[in-house]
Amino acid sequence: MPRPFMPLTLALTLAACSAAPALAQTPPPVQPRASAAAPGACPAVLRHTLPRLQDESPQPLCQYAGQVLLVVNTASYCGYTNQYQGLEALHARYKAQGFAVLGFPSNDFAQETGSNAQIADFCSNTFGVRFPMFAKSSVKGAEASAFYRELAAQAGEAPRWNFHKYLLDRQGRVVASFGSAVAPDDPKIIRAIEKQLDSFR
Repeated sequence: MPRPFMPLTLALTLAACSAAPALAQTPPPVQPRASAAAPGACPAVLRHTLPRLQDESPQPLCQYAGQVLLVVNTASYCGYTNQYQGLEALHARYKAQGFAVLGFPSNDFAQETGSNAQIADFCSNTFGVRFPMFAKSSVKGAEASAFYRELAAQAGEAPRWNFHKYLLDRQGRVVASFGSAVAPDDPKIIRAIEKQLDSFR
């Protein structure tokens, strides 16, 4: 007895279905394991967006990931205000090697009463400051910004006065903390910065 006629499309469908189990048993390609921290990843301490001093536009701190950072709380009417000049010199000296000074004006010690625009004009016109600066904020106590709370937690101390300095390595870890009286050109700061810059080479 002759076999019943089977349309070509149905025959192709049945053939494909019978082959499907074999295809399904093919193991998926092995994916490479992700590293624990990809190069250039932003460390947790820098995962903040803060307003820039000059125009209050949002600035992600992650743009400084992978750099050695000196973070300083500043004030315009302080006995240490002339440290602006030394901080700018440090920034200019080591910038090409992956270093930056980050300035954070604060009125926590009642010596920074001006507006952000006034502070920006003072820093630029009086000391020629070009290093990145951020809008006025609190750096100690319950009102401290989340960024400064994390710095204080890592360092084991919050700023006790204006121009306290935290040095962060390229992984975002606080590796040194310097009081207000330690000038930017103090050999202790220079050695600490150069040690972190050299460790990357």
